[in-house]
Amino acid sequence: MAGTKTYMAKPGELKQAWFLVDADDKVVGRLARDIAMILMGKHRPTYTPHVDTGDFVVVINCEKVKFSGRKLDQKRYTWYTGYTGLRSETAGERLERRPELILQEAVRRMLPKNKLGRKMLSKLKIYSGTDHPHQAQEPKVLDLGKRGASLLGA
Repeated sequence: MAGTKTYMAKPGELKQAWFLVDADDKVVGRLARDIAMILMGKHRPTYTPHVDTGDFVVVINCEKVKFSGRKLDQKRYTWYTGYTGLRSETAGERLERRPELILQEAVRRMLPKNKLGRKMLSKLKIYSGTDHPHQAQEPKVLDLGKRGASLLGA
């Protein structure tokens, strides 16, 4: 009995596309969710868990992201410096100091925690302002981060 075969993508078999996302006035978590799905390749019918089938994502205007509720004042980011104790800052302070890090950390925590996840994260390019050095790749503009919207649907 000949059944259907499950398609498994091989490394380097799929052509990776480039997408441009404007983060202006988007909620951090919803935007990070959609970006993580594209980086993993789950928006494609050829998704294979053990192969990097995702695409490149260029994010502009990352300093204009929003937090829902009172997270701008209440959410705290902590990190270890090597010295005794932890460093800590609120989301508002980090948004002023290093706005790219907010979106990068949100997306990183949604990706797999292994070598493949680190490779996927390297395909995320985040910039403050509207300028980016990836015009030569001709990225397609995507409108992500909307509530209840499908990832790449019309």
